[in-house]
Amino acid sequence: MFFPKSVRMHVVEGGVAREILYAPDYFTIPEDSPARRLPPDANGFAGFWVLESRFADERRRREVWTSFLGASYFRAVSGVGRWGMSARGVALDVGGARPEEFPDFVAHWITAAATEHDPIVVHSLLDGPSLAGAFRFAIRRTAGTVMEVENHLCPRRDIARLGIAPLTAMFWFGEHGRERLADWRPEVHDADGLAIWNGAGERIWRPLDNPRRISRTSYLDQTPRGFGLTQRDRDFDHYLDGVGYEKRPTVWVEPVGDWGKGMVQLVEIPTDDETRDNICAYWLAGKPTRAGERLSFRYRLHWLGAEPGFPVDRLAKVVATRTGRGGEPRSREPRPADRTKFCIEFRGEPLARLPDGAPPEPVIWSSRGSVSLVQVERVPDSPPEHWRVFFDLAVDGKEPVDTRVFLRGGTRTLTETWLYLFEPP
Repeated sequence: MFFPKSVRMHVVEGGVAREILYAPDYFTIPEDSPARRLPPDANGFAGFWVLESRFADERRRREVWTSFLGASYFRAVSGVGRWGMSARGVALDVGGARPEEFPDFVAHWITAAATEHDPIVVHSLLDGPSLAGAFRFAIRRTAGTVMEVENHLCPRRDIARLGIAPLTAMFWFGEHGRERLADWRPEVHDADGLAIWNGAGERIWRPLDNPRRISRTSYLDQTPRGFGLTQRDRDFDHYLDGVGYEKRPTVWVEPVGDWGKGMVQLVEIPTDDETRDNICAYWLAGKPTRAGERLSFRYRLHWLGAEPGFPVDRLAKVVATRTGRGGEPRSREPRPADRTKFCIEFRGEPLARLPDGAPPEPVIWSSRGSVSLVQVERVPDSPPEHWRVFFDLAVDGKEPVDTRVFLRGGTRTLTETWLYLFEPP
C-alpha cells in the first residue's frame, strides 16, 4: 500500500548468491491487507528488517534495529532506543526548481553475520533515471548502530546537486520559530540541529528551522571530519508526546578518506505538520557531476544518542535557541518592531571552570543589521556550566541574515559556534 515497488532479495552463503523467491506463506498477512491481492507469481518484497538476535537481552529480544524500506531509504535505532530520521543512498537536486528524483534500491544481497561480533553485510544495487550505483553496508549493533558504507556511483546525466551521505528528518517547530503557536505541544521535531566538525577543526551548531520558503544553506569545507543531524533535547517535558521525540536518534556521518573540497548543504522546506520530512543534509562535492563519471565515497554512519567524539572537556555545547520581541524586558517603553531578541544557551564543563567574577565574552557577528542589548549571564537556578547570551538584532528588509555566536575566555574559545539563518519577521 505504501511501498508499491518491489525489491529483489538474495542471500549470500559461502560466497554464492541465491535469490529468495517471494511466497505469501512466509508472512502472517491480515485478511484485509493489500498484500493478499498480489498475484501468485508476484515479487512481494518491499524491503527488509533486521531483528535483534537470540543473544540480545530481554528488553531488546524482538525489536527491529535496522530497516531498508522505500526508494533508497534506510534507518536504524540508537542507544536511546527509538526510530527517527532516515538516511538514503543519494540525494538528487533536493529543493530545486525541478522535481526531486528518488532512485531506488532495486536489489539486495545479504550476508549473515558469522558471529555475534561480526557485521551483517549487505550489497545493494541503486537505479534511477539519472544515476546507477553499487553500495556495500557493513552493519553492526553496538550501543546504537554503526554502518560502514562504500558506494560506487555512475551518473547517466549531468546532475546539478548530487548529495552524498544524505540524512532526512522532520522539523516542524522548536523553542524558536514562527510555528510555536500552531500546536499544543511545546516542540515537534525528529532533530533540532545540524552539527558540523569541519576540516579546520571548528565545531559548528546550526539550529534547524521551518522556513517560509525553501531554504538552502551551504557551509564550505575541505576534508570534512564529520557532520550530522542531531536531537540534543532529551527532556520529555519539552515535547509532552508519547511518540518519543526525546528518544529519536542522532545520526553522524564520519567520512573515510579525503573527500576534498565541497560543502555541507542543508535544505529546509516549509511544512505545516509533522507527517512530512522537510529537512535534508548532505555533502556536495566542489565540482559539478558529469554524465559518464565514476564516483566513489566511503563513510561511517553512527546512530547514537549524541554526536560521537565531541570534546566536552574543551568546548561547551549549544542547548537551546530562543527568539522573541526585542527591547528591554520589564520596561514600560514600547517594544521596537524592527528588532528580534535572541537567547542562546550554552552548557558544558569549560564554562563551569570560569573563575568567579570573570564571565565569558560573547563574540557576535551578523551579515547585516545592527546588534544591541548584549548580555551574558549564568542561567539562574542551574548548574555552573549553564550560561546564556542575549542580544537584539535589527535589520531592514526581508532577506535572510547570517548570524554567528560563540563564547570565549581571554584568547581561548569556550564553546562551539552557533550559526543561524534568520528570516526577518
